[in-house]
Amino acid sequence: MIPPGETIGILGGGQLGRMLAMAAAQLGYRCHIFAPEADAIAAEVAADFTCADWHDAAALARFAAACAVITYEFENVPTAPLAALDGHKLVPHPRALECAQDRLAEKRFVAALGGLTAPFAAVEDAATLGVALARIGAPGILKTRRDGYDGKGQWRIASPAGARALVLPARPLIYEGFVDFLAEFSVILCRGDDGDIRFWESPQNLHEHGILARSLVPAPAAVLAQRDEGRALARKVAEALDYKGVLTLEFFATTAGPVFNEMAPRVHNSGHWTIEGALTSQFENHIRAICGLPLGDCALAAKGCEMRNLIGDTAANWAEILADPANHLHLYGKAAARPGRKMGHVTRLTLG
Repeated sequence: MIPPGETIGILGGGQLGRMLAMAAAQLGYRCHIFAPEADAIAAEVAADFTCADWHDAAALARFAAACAVITYEFENVPTAPLAALDGHKLVPHPRALECAQDRLAEKRFVAALGGLTAPFAAVEDAATLGVALARIGAPGILKTRRDGYDGKGQWRIASPAGARALVLPARPLIYEGFVDFLAEFSVILCRGDDGDIRFWESPQNLHEHGILARSLVPAPAAVLAQRDEGRALARKVAEALDYKGVLTLEFFATTAGPVFNEMAPRVHNSGHWTIEGALTSQFENHIRAICGLPLGDCALAAKGCEMRNLIGDTAANWAEILADPANHLHLYGKAAARPGRKMGHVTRLTLG
């Protein structure tokens, strides 16, 4: 167990790191942020901040020496520099990053565990895209195998003719067949140092322009009917990776059952509702897990709730939001608003 008073290192300086640092402070821990961006918003609520490139081995070594345990707030942290860290100090283990960073490897890993996925194929060039289209058909989605989030690095293909008109990027890609779904949902779990696994209620997730707009708990019947099957697969993933901390799997609810979409080895946007809506938030339980503490109860703290992202340059009336006693406002402290950027979120509890 890592006792309160020690320093937790967080790789990444975004809003997830910010909320992790706030949860850690509540439990008596200090946090040290490592990020290449000088304006890292997580650093505003942390005790220490190292601003350095991911490949700055000396800076990373000094950072690691100052921390009792290290975690990460997003899955695109380069894994090569992390090899120099003590494997027992970095939690979750980087094997989870390696799996989640490559969409093709991720799909193959989950399929090997018995998970249902959309039909998929590796794409290297126009010729292999043609082969994939011939086997899988259209419509479908072409994605970069690495990087890309919130709809970035993705191209919808409605027909073979549309595919021929694309100028493909010079990087590995994956083509996925279209999934006809009833709803989108996520399974969010936390696995403790002792192997104990806790699940939060699965929210229905509503996207706009490829970006999560709202998460609703409790989810509708179409999701609840497939939640347990999704949880069973998530448990297999966590145990196969010997995972510690919060892990999220995203699914499509379909007439054939839950279809795996992707996983995130970290706290997740669709779990922000847990700060007020659950007895223990995803952020607190992640800190508990990586420090070897017992996990907290994940049960609902209200009858239900809705999390709404504040996206882009939308002008919001903060006073109007806060005038409703059921609302809880979270602003991330980002200086510049731009289309598609998550500036904060609002959680609205259903009471009584």
